[in-house]
Amino acid sequence: MKISILGCGWLGLPLAKELQKQGHRIKGSTTSAEKLGILSSEGIQPYQISVSSEGISGEIQEFLAETNVLIIDIPPGLRRDPEQDFAGGIEKIVKEVEKSGLKKLLFVSSTTVYEDTAEIPTYTEEDAPNGTSEAAKQLISVEKMLLQNVFFDACILRFGGLIGADRHPVKYLSGRKNISNPLAPVNLIHQQDCINIISAILKKDAFNGIYNGVFPEHPTKKEYYSKAAIERNLPVPEFDFDAPSQGKIIDASKVERELGVKFQNKI
Repeated sequence: MKISILGCGWLGLPLAKELQKQGHRIKGSTTSAEKLGILSSEGIQPYQISVSSEGISGEIQEFLAETNVLIIDIPPGLRRDPEQDFAGGIEKIVKEVEKSGLKKLLFVSSTTVYEDTAEIPTYTEEDAPNGTSEAAKQLISVEKMLLQNVFFDACILRFGGLIGADRHPVKYLSGRKNISNPLAPVNLIHQQDCINIISAILKKDAFNGIYNGVFPEHPTKKEYYSKAAIERNLPVPEFDFDAPSQGKIIDASKVERELGVKFQNKI
């Protein structure tokens, strides 16, 4: 299969390498000219492509040509630029996909689309996304845009917080004080399990629907990050119990039930 991955970053690059091992031919994009050599050295056909609501720079039609599946794995980037129109950028991609004739698309979304509340609800894919943050609103808009498009089949994959050997949120929380929502459950997933889920979607040709991707254990933030800090000999973060905790639990059993994926990497 020929697969184009728009966004070969922390998740996209190892995903590209794994899919290549499975025998797929991979095109990969980066916004950085310096990273083109990295992609090329891994046997990935490299493209420098930048996407914004103003337009797309780079050879996007060449990137999409003769591609069976497009995987979009680019973050909204709203923390760096709250004014960014992420949905507008994806709309530009959609128009190029329609011109290319490509028929299958996978969008890496986020469990941000589900709202945190004091009731600590459990969300499945059957629940309508109800997030009210700017990032949530833009992701919800993008998901709807892709799922309603009549020119291609779309799969939406909502990952929880991403962790891996070189990436763990405790590094940023260590030693901090007055961290909110100490009793909120964590919703995390390891990089390798993300890759396993995407591989299963490709193998099962599951391009009509939505999947949550979160490890099926949900300790509280206080329990989890205190333990993680101790294990790494880092200062334990301190939490604020004065305000009620708000949070959610993400149910990802659908990927086990429908795709046969077993979560293998504990959080």
